[in-house]
Amino acid sequence: MYTDIPIKNFDFSTFWQSLCEVVCNFDLFDAIEIFILTFIFFFTFRFLKARKSLTLFIGILLCLGLLAVSAHFEFKVLESILTGIASSGVIVILIIFQPEIREALDRVVNGSLTDIMSFGDRKKKRELYHNVIENVCAAVKELSAESTGALIVIERTTELSDIAQTGITINADCNALLLRNLFYNKAPLHDGAIVIIEGKIASAGCFLPLTRRSDIDPDLGTRHRAALGMSESSDAIIIVVSEETGNISVAHDFNLNRNITVEELHNYLTEKIIRTSGNN
Repeated sequence: MYTDIPIKNFDFSTFWQSLCEVVCNFDLFDAIEIFILTFIFFFTFRFLKARKSLTLFIGILLCLGLLAVSAHFEFKVLESILTGIASSGVIVILIIFQPEIREALDRVVNGSLTDIMSFGDRKKKRELYHNVIENVCAAVKELSAESTGALIVIERTTELSDIAQTGITINADCNALLLRNLFYNKAPLHDGAIVIIEGKIASAGCFLPLTRRSDIDPDLGTRHRAALGMSESSDAIIIVVSEETGNISVAHDFNLNRNITVEELHNYLTEKIIRTSGNN
């Protein structure tokens, strides 16, 4: 024999009235708040996804949801365990996400301070980086035609002195012939990266961090993985010439644009370094 279970009827009129009140009271400040929250959530999702931390973050959210469910249904033991975990959750999150938090703060703070400090020097920097772009593109064109592998890092606002210290100090003007010679396949420094800082070839033979992402093409070689890794930890622009095919790629802001032409590279560098970096 079945027992009728009373089901609470959904009051559509109350729901509609509440919805109308929300819509009628919606103003400009609500729209601004929604926009800011959307930006924060989007940036957080993208940041965590690129660093393979998204799964862990979702796990934390599920634990918080489970805590709410256990509190609602009065699962005392489960609630006490999850409450104890949540009480120290902030410290745990800071420890787990320490590298990601450090990278994000470094990109925001260091980038902003650099822009302020260089305000009066923009015309000089624009001319300097025009020369860098011309010489880099000229070298890349020849390296691509010869299928000579290359990895070039151009510093923007994130300081790269720690990366430059992993190689051999060059401290020379950016010159297309010098770039080609450094990447000559019998040269001792050809396997590493060249780091360009303040318009000069600071170091050669440098080691870059490899990407931690798992959603990339498995056919990508070490140079391309290093370029992606560098783009995840700085706002630098990294140029790659494939040793197998001679194809040109450029990495920036978690993305790798593959198989581009020298003209496209020139336009890209001009757009990212001169027009949108605060140097114009």
